[in-house]
Amino acid sequence: MNPQREIRFTQVCLGISLLTFSAFVLGIARQLTGAPHVSTRIATEDVVFSLIAALLLCGNVVYQLARLGYLKRHRAHRPASNAELESMYDGAGPKLAILVPSYREEPRVLLQTVLSAALVDYPNRRVAVLIDDPPHATGSQRAALETTRRMIRDLSESFAARARELQREYWRFLAHAQSGRVDVRAEAARVATLYEQLAAWIEGFGRQFSSSSRPAFAHTDRFFVRKILTEAAAKHRGRALWLRACAPGADRIEHEYARLAALLKVEVTSFERKRYANLSHEPNKAMNLNSYIGLLGRNFREVQAREGTSLEECAAQDATLAVPSADYLLTLDADSFVLHDYALRLIRIMEDDQRIAIAQTPYSAVPGARGLVERIAGATTDIQYIVHQGFTRFDATYWVGANAMIRCTALADIRSTVQERGHSISVFIQDRTVIEDTGSTIDLIRRGWTLYNYPERLAYSATPPDFGSLIIQRRRWSNGGLIILADLARYLGEAAQARKPRGFVEALMRCYYLASPAATNVGLLAVLLLPWNDALTNLWLPLSAAPYFLLYGRDLRLAGYRWSDLWRVYALNLILLPVNLAGVLRSLQQAATGRKAPFGRTPKVDDRTACPPVHIVFQWAMLAFLLMSMLVDLSAARTMRALFSFANLVLYTYAITHFIGWGDGWRDVAEAALARWPVVGRLRAVLARGGSAVSAARQAVPATLGGPQYAPLEASRESFQREGSTGRRR
Repeated sequence: MNPQREIRFTQVCLGISLLTFSAFVLGIARQLTGAPHVSTRIATEDVVFSLIAALLLCGNVVYQLARLGYLKRHRAHRPASNAELESMYDGAGPKLAILVPSYREEPRVLLQTVLSAALVDYPNRRVAVLIDDPPHATGSQRAALETTRRMIRDLSESFAARARELQREYWRFLAHAQSGRVDVRAEAARVATLYEQLAAWIEGFGRQFSSSSRPAFAHTDRFFVRKILTEAAAKHRGRALWLRACAPGADRIEHEYARLAALLKVEVTSFERKRYANLSHEPNKAMNLNSYIGLLGRNFREVQAREGTSLEECAAQDATLAVPSADYLLTLDADSFVLHDYALRLIRIMEDDQRIAIAQTPYSAVPGARGLVERIAGATTDIQYIVHQGFTRFDATYWVGANAMIRCTALADIRSTVQERGHSISVFIQDRTVIEDTGSTIDLIRRGWTLYNYPERLAYSATPPDFGSLIIQRRRWSNGGLIILADLARYLGEAAQARKPRGFVEALMRCYYLASPAATNVGLLAVLLLPWNDALTNLWLPLSAAPYFLLYGRDLRLAGYRWSDLWRVYALNLILLPVNLAGVLRSLQQAATGRKAPFGRTPKVDDRTACPPVHIVFQWAMLAFLLMSMLVDLSAARTMRALFSFANLVLYTYAITHFIGWGDGWRDVAEAALARWPVVGRLRAVLARGGSAVSAARQAVPATLGGPQYAPLEASRESFQREGSTGRRR
């Protein structure tokens, strides 16, 4: 990609969008002012449609501005060298705690996340898995919890044993160095051998994923093994070759021993907040994180109270739980993983700028997805990476919580306290909405902190593999923006009163990011459903949208997708309309009632997650409406409107067929009906019994029998069929 050429191309597209939309608005204005008699209905339609078109154009402009910002940052980016990054190993360095919140996570998925965290290249770190499963679960849930606990213990012991070996080698070298008995060539060969052994040890983890990979997770397993394990092992082998070839001095050899000793010196532990009565039990990720963050740097002992086990702060010598302090936190979702240099690069940026509260790299989708839903949903995620990178160019960064490096002093600066079940609970990351990261962004910028997106892809996360699980994820993403928008508006007003106004582009981007689930989806639904008059469907409006689609398709191509995926993305967004609107309605419900929306965990299953029947019925209804609308427009000779309805009808049919499936959709609706109305379930049982009788009879009497000699058997089969039919009626 040539950044300068792409910048010029984007500027031209932005200019075309603005000019063509201006021509559209001028045409509407001439229609309203030039005609001698314009009915109130037509005037109202024109104004409303223009406002909706302006909202949609706003998203068009925000995307193109963000693309410009991304390209300019990409052009100017100069990453620190490996020598600069590894200088962290020559001193104490800031302390890093990596927190992995987990709720009933698939052990295989969680293992990949924890392994990537444990293998992060940073000298002074620890990993804590925050298990949120009910501690007193029974049956299969209890077994899954025990599996998770055992997996974390085994991983901790494996790393600790290997780290002790490397630490002993480092101490041996230091002893020789103090006595003046260092054979530089022999020590270079020895440390090279240790790197090769470490590479082989890391590759051993990859074999267990390769040998037991399941089809639904095969592409994630392959990518994880290649990107996290194989690349790390290759770097260690490359360093070993360099050490054998260049004969470094004693100082460099000491650095390599120190680095080796620190690479695996990581404590991998777990914490379960729900075991303690005086910690928050609110069912969301934010309070899981808050519970542990509030314990950092303190010592506790367990005490028994009437309501159960509690944590009581105490002196270090009396503690049964000691939680080390940290300078930085890396929060990492349990279905994500980060590359080995994530911490070194982001902490270096934050050390250079003490006002950065959050540094992150918006996650990318794991490539190579087998299913169409996962691949196209992943494409939208990869496009969002560009948008968020561009936001940083205009100081409009939002915290995106799948992964983030957080400065602990910034969290302490926005700390508040709430009461829960009679206990005072510290809140660092707000949980007023299910998009806790976005809400906390406003708290941070209000206190003068900044946020930063690092312009490289350093983190990857799983994408829902089926439409049912995608519904849960996208409904959560679209829930809460309107609530936070009110908070943002208050902040912008406060900044203006203090004569510290934010930039126009920053305010535009921040506001649109929060309002887009409501504005874009309501606007698109209105355009699809309402019978606008012919004058509104002139050529200027699609011309103003064309540059957006051109750039979006170009970015898909640059991200490794196909041009044809542009229309698949549009089709997916069409059937996500009710999903996004459901999230918006939940925001409005929370604003009206004050009741928090429940946090919906995205499931990870081998097969598929059932879709809520209301979403399936909505899709069928929309398809029928578009068909009817096209026929009506054709009969009325409204050519532009008919073409628009036809295009959306084709894409809607494609989306239902390939993203949901007609058979799967029907089964989801039928199963929901059976669960809701027991009488239908009883009828189904009767049908099943009758069907079994018919099936047994058909197996006993082959269907290929024929001829008069088999007439008695054929009569028996007809008798069985009649009995089955009668039984079904009963």
